[in-house]
Amino acid sequence: MTAPVAIRRLNAADPDFAAHLDHLLAWESVSDDGVNQRVLEIIKAVRERGDAALVEYTQRFDALEVASMADLILPRARLEQALERITAEQRAALEVASERVRSYHEKQKQDSWRYSEADGTVLGQKVTPLDRAGLYVPGGKASYPSSVLMNAIPAKVAGVPEVVMVVPTPRGEINELVLAAAALAGVDRVFTVGGAQAVAALAYGTESVPPVDKIVGPGNIYVATAKRHVFGKVGIDMIAGPSEILVVCDGATDPDWIAMDLFSQAEHDEDAQSILVSPDAAFLDRVAESIARLLPTMERAEIIRTSLEGRGALVRVVDMAEAIEVANRIAPEHLELSVADPEAWLPQIRHAGAIFMGRYTAEALGDYVAGPNHVLPTSGTARFSSPLGVYDFQKRSSIIFCSPDGASELGKSASVLARGESLTAHARSAEYRIKP
Repeated sequence: MTAPVAIRRLNAADPDFAAHLDHLLAWESVSDDGVNQRVLEIIKAVRERGDAALVEYTQRFDALEVASMADLILPRARLEQALERITAEQRAALEVASERVRSYHEKQKQDSWRYSEADGTVLGQKVTPLDRAGLYVPGGKASYPSSVLMNAIPAKVAGVPEVVMVVPTPRGEINELVLAAAALAGVDRVFTVGGAQAVAALAYGTESVPPVDKIVGPGNIYVATAKRHVFGKVGIDMIAGPSEILVVCDGATDPDWIAMDLFSQAEHDEDAQSILVSPDAAFLDRVAESIARLLPTMERAEIIRTSLEGRGALVRVVDMAEAIEVANRIAPEHLELSVADPEAWLPQIRHAGAIFMGRYTAEALGDYVAGPNHVLPTSGTARFSSPLGVYDFQKRSSIIFCSPDGASELGKSASVLARGESLTAHARSAEYRIKP
C-alpha cells in the first residue's frame, strides 16, 4: 500500500484561509548572523589579498590542491573541448535550447531613440550595454547548464563585450555540459572558483579576475548573502528564494500530469513550493492519489515528499474567478493555467514570473527550451519584478539638447521652479540662457 503524502488541504471558503495561506507562503531569505559574519570576512579577505585569498578558500572549501591562480583559469579552448566531449544527443539539445533562448531574447533588445521639438530641441535616450557581466554557476553535482544559457545569452544579445563565468569544481568535479553551454552562449572567461569568494572577486576584482558591472546567477546561502553585500558596488539580478509552481486547473487535465508538474519544482529542494488550486474537489482528490502513487517512482522521492508536506498545498476554491484571485495573491514564480481556455483568463493575471498556457505547456519546457528566461522573481516579488532579460544588461542614458530658443523658453519655467526651491544657482544658470 502506497503511503499517502501529508500535503495540506486548504479551502478558500474557510474564514482563516488568508492566515493559513500567508503562513504557507512565508519565506525568510535573510542569512543568520553566523553566515553573515563569515561572508563579510571572506569579502574583506578577497578585497585585501586578491588571488591569494581565492586560492586559499578554494583549497579549503573545494578540497582542491591548487598551487596558484593559474590552476583556476579555464581557457576558451577548454570550453570548446567540452562541446566535443558531450554526446551528440546532449549537444543537439543544448544547441536547440541556445538557439531558442537567443531568438526570444533578440526581440527584447532595446535601441536608442530621440525626437525633435518644433524649436529644435532634441530629447532622447541612449541605450548602452554593460562593459562586463559576471555569471555565477553552481558547481559539482548541482550543475545547471540551462542556467548558463539563460544568464549568458541575454548578456551577449544585449551587446556586453565580456561575460566572465565563475563555477566551483569541488574535489575536481567538472561538469562538461556546463562548459559546453558556456561555449555555445559565448562566455569569454571562466574561473573555477565559487562561494562568497567568487562573488567578492567579481565585484571588486583581483589580480586575475576582472571586476564586473553586474553579477547574475543562482547560488547557495553564502552566494546570496555575498550578493546582498556587494550590491551597490555592482548590480545584481535578484536574491532568489526557493523554486515555486502554482497550478490553476479546471479539473479536466490528467491528474498524473498535474502531480508530475508539482513534482518538477518540489524535486529542486526541500524548501521548494508546489501549490494546486482548483474549484473541483474530486479532482484535488484524484491528484492526491496520483501524488501518492507516482512518488515512489521518483529518484528524488524524499526531497519531493519533504517539500510537498512542508510547503505544498491543494487549494479548493469556489470557481475559476476565485482561483485567479488566489494566483494574484500568491504572485508565483511559475504559473500554469491548465484550463480549457487560458486566453480568457490571461487578462486577469496581474502577478506571475512566467505564465504557462494550457494543458500541454509544462513548466519544465520553460526551464530548458521554450525560449523565455527561467530566471524569475520568487517569494511574491513578481508583484514588482520581471524575468531576467536583455534589458538587465543594458543601461539607459537620457539625451537633452536645447536649441537657443528651447533653452530660453524652458529656462523661464525652470527659473520659477528653482527659486521656489530656494536653489538660486539653479535659477541663475537657467536665466543666463533666457533671451532678452
